Amino acid sequence: MRLTRQLEERLVNLYRQTKVVGGLFRSLGQEADAVGSAYALDRSKGDILSPLIRNLGSMLVQGAKPNEILRQYMAKGDSPTRGRELNIHYGDLVRGFIGQISHLGDMVPVMAGVTLSFKMRGEDRVGLVYVGDGATSTGAFHEGINFAAVQRCPLVVVVENNGYAYSTPLSKQTAARQLVDKAIGYGVAGEQADGNDVLATYEVTKRAVDRARAGEGVTLIELMTYRRKGHAEHDNQSYVPNGEIDRWAASNDPVDRYVRVLTEQYDVKADEMSAIDARIVEEIDRATDEAESSPMPEPTDALVGIYADPPSEQPLWFREGVRSAVEKHERPASWGTHDV
Repeated sequence: MRLTRQLEERLVNLYRQTKVVGGLFRSLGQEADAVGSAYALDRSKGDILSPLIRNLGSMLVQGAKPNEILRQYMAKGDSPTRGRELNIHYGDLVRGFIGQISHLGDMVPVMAGVTLSFKMRGEDRVGLVYVGDGATSTGAFHEGINFAAVQRCPLVVVVENNGYAYSTPLSKQTAARQLVDKAIGYGVAGEQADGNDVLATYEVTKRAVDRARAGEGVTLIELMTYRRKGHAEHDNQSYVPNGEIDRWAASNDPVDRYVRVLTEQYDVKADEMSAIDARIVEEIDRATDEAESSPMPEPTDALVGIYADPPSEQPLWFREGVRSAVEKHERPASWGTHDV
């Protein structure tokens, strides 16, 4: 959570220096949702997640590094998408996260299909997909979770209820009193938890992952949290009532709450916490220097991965020697790809 917040703070500085290409989407106040839930997955079993724009923390848990996040936001030629996409719109099947689709709810049917493939192949794997409160009002969300429920896919659907769908408060976009109630309509398990408590988030997600792995199908989790920044840096949050942001920051910050748990219940010393912070700052400083010195894309980079025989195709720096993502396909043989 500290790494997520510090990395996003650095991105704010870079954004204000016009070094970030495109928009910047913060997860301030929601870090526990992404981090706690991602830790409930088992990477050794091949579990996979689909993050949204405020789930940077989940990608860091899965193995994404600050230097690649910074390169990606700055559209550098050695970024994961070679400067052809923005912010955290990229995936890596080796490390267990799938590139996101911006349109609300669209990753739910995608992950329904991914987890159906796990079931069809008899694999002991679980998928997790994040959506916001606004996404639960979309057709894609309904179709995806309904299909996954009927097929009893090993899927965990995490709804981050942060109070606003962009500028629309929850009461203006659904008549449901709580989003966890929607689980009943799909015939799936549903749980609600305090999304600003990283331990509660981990525990509720772990129960859902265990249910999915045991063949019990989908769980819908509603995490109660709050978005302390606008939809993006350009959003001035004029629609938020006076004092609401300050109240959440003062009394319900997920990082502060976990620090209190560590120091009061687990006797973690102040110098240990300071050492963690210093290590994070050092890592981000080093990553920033690397990203700023990286080159912008070459014109021919636009052709890489588009044509069967591009002019040149060198592996990205963080994929050197990694071939597991291409040596074994992800499609069942019955769907037209047959193993010989």
